[in-house]
Amino acid sequence: MKNKLSGKKIAFLATDGFEQVELTKPWNAIKDAGAEVVLVSLKSGKIQGFNHAEKADQFTVDTTVEDVSASDFSGLVLPGGVFNPDALRVNKKAVSFVRDFFTLHKPVAAVCHGPWMLIEADVVRGRKLTSWPSLQTDLKNAGATWVDEECVCDRGLVTSRNPDDLPAFCDKTIEEFAEGKHSGQTA
Repeated sequence: MKNKLSGKKIAFLATDGFEQVELTKPWNAIKDAGAEVVLVSLKSGKIQGFNHAEKADQFTVDTTVEDVSASDFSGLVLPGGVFNPDALRVNKKAVSFVRDFFTLHKPVAAVCHGPWMLIEADVVRGRKLTSWPSLQTDLKNAGATWVDEECVCDRGLVTSRNPDDLPAFCDKTIEEFAEGKHSGQTA
């Protein structure tokens, strides 16, 4: 898969409280496929990763949502963790950033609790996706069809349930990012 994503620039949107492996595994897989990866957050400096409820490593932010646009990137990854998407979804700029990927027909990948951002961006209506099981009612109430599957792809939107699904999630995400724009990927 080396160089499959050569020339692509992929945003990872996260803040304090992200599930570390849900950032690092896709990050490494996408980087190994040749893409430039960029950590976008609400603040500059470092953000705190977690292994479930325990603090893990800190990661240096490359840029903030205030300083970027979806047009700067070929795709977006939304790691989970309970605190991360909950903090992101109350930030208007972060929500607009996510929504703009759909408006521009660019692929998006979200794992575990990451789809909370998709609900806030109002981009799940009429789509089939999966997530951590506790989000299924929220997703259904937002108009999505929720399924309990390892990895789901619907018009350029890739979703998975948890860290155990990361191998399939990474493979499908790379495939969608390599494909690029999706005419059906709209807000």
